[in-house]
Amino acid sequence: MNPLNKQLGRIGKPEGFFGRLMVSAMNSGDQAKLAVWGLFHVPLMGGEKILDCGCGGGANVRRMLQLTENGKVFGLDFSPVSVEKSRKVNARAIAAGRCCIVEGNAAAIPLDDGMFDLVTAFETVYFWQDTEACFREVYRVLKEEGTFLIVHASSGRKKKAIRRAKIVEGMRLYRGEELEKMLTAAGFTRVEIDEDEKQDRLCVKARK
Repeated sequence: MNPLNKQLGRIGKPEGFFGRLMVSAMNSGDQAKLAVWGLFHVPLMGGEKILDCGCGGGANVRRMLQLTENGKVFGLDFSPVSVEKSRKVNARAIAAGRCCIVEGNAAAIPLDDGMFDLVTAFETVYFWQDTEACFREVYRVLKEEGTFLIVHASSGRKKKAIRRAKIVEGMRLYRGEELEKMLTAAGFTRVEIDEDEKQDRLCVKARK
C-alpha cells in the first residue's frame, strides 16, 4: 500500500500528525457544504439537545450550536485526535456549559437513555462495525419522537465512489434502502430518504 492510501485507510479513526491534518480538513470545503445541506432536513427551534456521533473536527458541533442558541450539543468520537480538535474548536461553548465532547464508540454510547431531541451522523456510519447495534444505541439515547439524521457524501450507487471506498480500511457505502431496513429493525419509524443524484449525496431521517 502506498503512503497516501495508507493514510486514507485511517479516515475512520484519524491518528498522529496526519490524523490532525485530516480532522482539520474535515471542517471545511465539501464536508461543510454537505453538512449545511443535511441540516436543511431538520429545522431546529433553538432549544434542542443534540448529539453528533462521529464529531470529527467539531465543525458540525459548532454549526449546530449556532443554530440552537438555547440548546446544548454533545459530540462523540472514538478518535482521541478528533476529540482533542473538537474540544479546541468548541472551547468557548464548553466553558459556557453548552457543549460537551466525549470519547466513545457509537456501539456503546456513554450517555443516558432518552437524552436527545436529535442525533446526527455526518459521514460516519460508513465506518461503524456493527451498524445495527449502533442504531439501537442511537434509538436508546433519543427522546420519544426524537430524530436521527444520517448524511453521506455518497448514495452508494456511483461506481467511482464505490471504487474510492475500497481503498479506505473498514469503509462501507450504504444505499438509502439498506439504511432504512436496518433503522426499521432497530425500532425507528417514519424513515425518509433524500437521494441527490446530481451531487451524489444521501440524507436519511428516522423518527423514534
